[in-house]
Amino acid sequence: MNEEALTAETRRRREPQETGGRGAASPHLPSTRTTLVFLPRRLCVSAVKGIALAACLAGLTSLAADGGKTLYQADFSKAEIGKLPDDMLLLDGAFAVVEVNGDKALQLPGAPLAEGSGVLFGPTESMNVAASARIHSTKKGRREPAFALGLNGNAGYKLQVSAAKRLIEIYKGEEVIAKEPFTWESGSWTMLKIQIRQVKEGEFAVEGKAWKQGTTEPEKWTITHTEKSELIPGRASIWGNPFAGTPIDFDDLMVAALK
Repeated sequence: MNEEALTAETRRRREPQETGGRGAASPHLPSTRTTLVFLPRRLCVSAVKGIALAACLAGLTSLAADGGKTLYQADFSKAEIGKLPDDMLLLDGAFAVVEVNGDKALQLPGAPLAEGSGVLFGPTESMNVAASARIHSTKKGRREPAFALGLNGNAGYKLQVSAAKRLIEIYKGEEVIAKEPFTWESGSWTMLKIQIRQVKEGEFAVEGKAWKQGTTEPEKWTITHTEKSELIPGRASIWGNPFAGTPIDFDDLMVAALK
């Protein structure tokens, strides 16, 4: 399918949401209260080779669901290979932009292993904000990676896929504060989304989702935590522990304000 056809397909899928109800809304699209954020079409162009277009569009329609204004977005398409983009802050690890199958991504190499390797990006926020990313890695033998997406800075909240433990976890700093069963698939791109919203005065919800690219985004949050401590402002973050000795690739980073 050529790019013009993909553009037409994307426009057709957007029409019911944008025109206020011509036809029935697709069950794969967010509710009308959600601002749609369409990611670069190149993802679906490359995905057509391996998965159905409809599944691709469903998985990419709104990584920043319930989001308002987009505060930051990076797909590395114009980034210089071999370097970390200037608008990112390196905490640890040899992160650099690489070309992967004709596309660009930010890669943490499989060696040397530096636990706690991470990068900060986007604006400084404290609450009512969401971040999203897609992440790829592979296992080697019985060794499997761990990777995370975070908010509120270095000591803030991280949504982590701990593949070897078959868990998805929420960390506050170095402490696990919530965990749920999750099965990661080696060699696939995993979509991660985390948000922090104020529920009421002095109470906040930290919520996370994870799903395989090409499948429908879960309607419900995969994992949640109620926070009653004061929130410390900070930037969004990505993290990787390449325990398998294989690279971890990060792409399509986004930060959005919640409505």
